[in-house]
Amino acid sequence: MSVAELSAPAGIAGSERTLSGWGRAKSSRCRVIEPRSAAEVLELLGSRAVPGGAIARGAGRSYGDAAQNAGGLVLDMTNCNGVLSIDRGRLRVRAQAGATIAQLMAALAGEGLTLPVVPGTRHVTIAGAIASDIHGKNHHRDGGFARHVTAISLATPAGELHELTPVSDAELFYATLGGMGLTGVVLEATLAVEEMAAPLVLADVDRTESLEATLEMLSGRERHRYSVAWLDLLAPGSRMGRAVVSRADSLEIGEPRAAGQGPGRPGRAEDPLAGPAVEMPGGLGRSPLRRASMRAFNALRWGASPRRVREQLQPMVPFFFPLDGIGSWNALYGAAGLIQYQFVIPAGREADLESCFELIRMRRLPVYLAVFKRFGAEFGGPLSFPLEGWTLAIDMPAATDGLLGSLAKLDEIVAGAGGRVYLSKDLRLPPETLAAMYPRLAEFAAVRARVDPHGVLRSDLARRLGLCGAGE
Repeated sequence: MSVAELSAPAGIAGSERTLSGWGRAKSSRCRVIEPRSAAEVLELLGSRAVPGGAIARGAGRSYGDAAQNAGGLVLDMTNCNGVLSIDRGRLRVRAQAGATIAQLMAALAGEGLTLPVVPGTRHVTIAGAIASDIHGKNHHRDGGFARHVTAISLATPAGELHELTPVSDAELFYATLGGMGLTGVVLEATLAVEEMAAPLVLADVDRTESLEATLEMLSGRERHRYSVAWLDLLAPGSRMGRAVVSRADSLEIGEPRAAGQGPGRPGRAEDPLAGPAVEMPGGLGRSPLRRASMRAFNALRWGASPRRVREQLQPMVPFFFPLDGIGSWNALYGAAGLIQYQFVIPAGREADLESCFELIRMRRLPVYLAVFKRFGAEFGGPLSFPLEGWTLAIDMPAATDGLLGSLAKLDEIVAGAGGRVYLSKDLRLPPETLAAMYPRLAEFAAVRARVDPHGVLRSDLARRLGLCGAGE
């Protein structure tokens, strides 16, 4: 049955659209519906008029094919975006699925509060953050987003509306954290929040000369709450892997430097809802990015960074979300799009990590952006990505000759070391490799069999990886 032949349940309009992830390297034709209530979501999930299945979608910021469903339905939840309540006494916020990190941060800032964990973009929805179990620059200290979720309102194809907590239904609760939207449709969530002295961080910045120096700097005991390294993987010879390492801490309540920076109307640099400083034009058929020009850009960026700076006050928004300052930056990769490949290698397997860097160097992969961080202890459900160790995220043009073969070689090293790739970024992993990287798949399948016995919840990613179960 074609997409055009799919019909929505009575009274719920839909439109045929072509969807892709943020990488824009793989698209699908789907019928998109915008539910207005929990009752409509339950009706959609239980309808027999959707043979192609259904998957929820937020802001479309996952890089791969997790929020698209070729030949089926996609539930666009972005209109369900209310911040429902802020309980300052209990340090809790309740929000609808489509509320973004930016909307939450803006609402919380007026109360002198903020989120304990944020990803690299503030445009992710709360439900998307839960489904991907997103992580930030402080995973080594505070864990991922999942650790700070206290309750989830979840609609399942079995016709039930669950109010989940770690106590009420631990299996379903944790399977939903990182579950890629395949356990149900998140309608609302309650999150733990924390007090904020000011929308600023106190940052230390260091510049390293080589990959060896970068690894040495990051391998010591990390005393900062936030830590991240931008790597230059296009630099030649021994300079490959040189980095700008940024480490920071939140200002403490009552700290003199926070005076005058408390709740109130933020300046542009501090405003989570501020638009990008620069907007990339759409419709670029061919990417203007080239290896030589990006090598020169990286050299300029590295050279312009300070060798060593201590306790520099920086606004939170550009520190946490540097790429958000460039609107539609993914358009720079042209019509073919980009692939972001992110993996984690467990602590103690640093030799395998170095093998990954060596493969990147030997294959001359055109890594135009590379971000390197440390993860803390593993937490969450069977499909949750982070585990204690090292994580590298690299952006490359999707049209690169031989790229998929090189990524398959990286998969072998990562899986052999007991690591895994991030499903929210993936669009090419084979199911046999998934099983090697995620050993708790049987647990996940058991939960899905209970809440989605007919395999209604489906996505391109789920079909490709064999995660749909019944009706696949």
